Amino acid sequence: MHIEPGLVAEGKIWLSYVTAAGAGAYTLKLAAEAVAQRGLVSLAARSLATTALVFCFFEVLPHHPVGVSEVHLILGSTLFLIFGVAPAAIGLAAGLAIQGVFFAPFDLPQYGMNVTTLLVPLFALASLSTRLVAPNTPYVELKYRQALALSTTYQAGIVAWVAFWAFYGHGFTVENASSIVSFGAAYMLVIIVEPLVDLAVLAAAKALSGLRGTPLFERRLYDPA
Repeated sequence: MHIEPGLVAEGKIWLSYVTAAGAGAYTLKLAAEAVAQRGLVSLAARSLATTALVFCFFEVLPHHPVGVSEVHLILGSTLFLIFGVAPAAIGLAAGLAIQGVFFAPFDLPQYGMNVTTLLVPLFALASLSTRLVAPNTPYVELKYRQALALSTTYQAGIVAWVAFWAFYGHGFTVENASSIVSFGAAYMLVIIVEPLVDLAVLAAAKALSGLRGTPLFERRLYDPA
């Protein structure tokens, strides 16, 4: 996952530091709440799992440059449903950092933009889930329309942030708008695939109900809120 180098000029990239700091501070708040609820060991285990998965999403799964960025199957809603919002946020940030440090150092100047683009839609997804999923419904009982709504929220948020950075960096030109539209259209494929992945993973989790109560998974996966 990367915003193309040079999309935002060096003199304007300061804004990404501000947005990333805000996303990071909110992630720390969520992490503190997760520790209070389930303990540090549970948070650490879930965060290690999400970090490994995110790294695989970026480096192993197919990814193609389209327009102003790359199209990835990031599966943010899947991470949220299985591991919880704080581990998902930590995994996205850490996996992105590992990719940048070891495999794509040219992406590091864009890290603030990229991490904002990944995390803020995740927070929106988590907020939506509290209204979309009834308190007495565990995640393994989600319906397709609910999985679709969560996935669409996350992926649409990514497209919106990429568009914001592109317009912020290069202005409202026809060429820039065309690149953004190409990127957004390509992401429609992800919105089609991700809910199906969510339901498949949730079905597997439901079949493995003996995992209920283990510290590696989100408590809401099996139990009502």
